[in-house]
Amino acid sequence: MDLGLTDRVYVLTGASRGLGFATARCLVADGARVVLSARTPERVAGAVELLGGPGHAIGLVADLADPSLPERLVIAAREHFGRLDGALVSVGGPPAGTAAQVSDAQWRESFETVFLGTVRTARTVAAALTDGGAIGLVLSTSARTPITGLGISNGLRPGLAGVAKDLADEHGPRGVRVLGLLPGRFLTDRNRELLGDDETARAAAEAGIPLRRIGDPAEFGRVAAFLLSPAAGYVTGVSVPVDGGALRSL
Repeated sequence: MDLGLTDRVYVLTGASRGLGFATARCLVADGARVVLSARTPERVAGAVELLGGPGHAIGLVADLADPSLPERLVIAAREHFGRLDGALVSVGGPPAGTAAQVSDAQWRESFETVFLGTVRTARTVAAALTDGGAIGLVLSTSARTPITGLGISNGLRPGLAGVAKDLADEHGPRGVRVLGLLPGRFLTDRNRELLGDDETARAAAEAGIPLRRIGDPAEFGRVAAFLLSPAAGYVTGVSVPVDGGALRSL
């Protein structure tokens, strides 16, 4: 199936590793070019090298909380690759802890990055896109059902799902699509941190997934690449679970 990604250009935040990098790899493998951003210079440089270098990918070192980042991403895509066709907005998970346990400072920092940074980037990129553009927000299954011990995520992710719907309504008449992705358990650094070396915890997590396994990031990347591509041109305003069937809502 031809996704129509050849020579299209996407910006991806939080994409030096994990689900963002997995998506970048799938986009590039199908002919797209990408502009990555992440906070660690060494990881950004390594990701660009793995993706084939400046002919396929370039990177910016920045935090999603930086108000200048969205415009810098748009400019970098246009100056280096000559166009911009969409974005995947991903950010590392907020601190663990129940809503009652986490501090005001943790709430504020997470709001600035996870929530406002995502909204600012999606808003800026959407305004820069033309007919056929697409934006995906990497959220979490916590957008639909709370996850025990992740109070900040439970508080912020549902709001971002609403923002995606609102942006989809506003920009749909221009042919620009906006949607959310709801990843479940994947073998990323984030989930390794949450599960640690506890095999019992991992077995319990897998038992709650109908497919009885934790996903490979590439499985998320392929779904994200499809949804950002012209092949998914009539999909917008929805939040798509990629979770092995773990969510129990219809």
